[in-house]
Amino acid sequence: MSEPAPRRRGRPPRAGAADGPGTRERILEAARAEFAQRGYEKASVRGIAKAAGVDPALVHHYFGTKEQVFEAAVARSFAPAFEAPDAVAAGPVEEVGERLTRFVFGIWENPATRAPLLAVVRSAVTNEAAAAVFRRLIAAQLLLRIAARLDREDAELRAELAAAQLVGIAMLRYVIKVEPLASADPEQIVRRVAPVVQRHLVGE
Repeated sequence: MSEPAPRRRGRPPRAGAADGPGTRERILEAARAEFAQRGYEKASVRGIAKAAGVDPALVHHYFGTKEQVFEAAVARSFAPAFEAPDAVAAGPVEEVGERLTRFVFGIWENPATRAPLLAVVRSAVTNEAAAAVFRRLIAAQLLLRIAARLDREDAELRAELAAAQLVGIAMLRYVIKVEPLASADPEQIVRRVAPVVQRHLVGE
């Protein structure tokens, strides 16, 4: 009788673990839902594993710690927003503020992309570990890439000021829902905000 195959350290045996094709994606989707519903502090690796139908050790195998699972979920949720630097570089510099503003609010106005963004932002404003992940990803994947496309000495500061303008408005409109901003026509918001973003990015 042959000996059973040795277990890989940090990974549960295949029996009952529900590992296989698509497991990583299933865990990631479960993590997004768990963080959205419970927030960073109350979400747990065990809860994510249960929702994905896998052993908790398999969550650790694919992603590591709870913070690393959250970072992967944030990256997935913000994937559309990470294309913003391409929008910045896609046309004349005289229209860069409007392009970026329209791009960002287009993501927030779409219910399919708004829901995961709301979940991430709510976690980031209530938990320092979640906020640290949020800052790291936004800085590396968004602000520094936008700055790299600006021909200015203070490009990083300019990109951060533009982001602060857009994120601040998004917080008031979509998270806190302050009126009349929350009910204002998106086109009106773009017309008013785009010139300010333009000045932040490339103005004197």
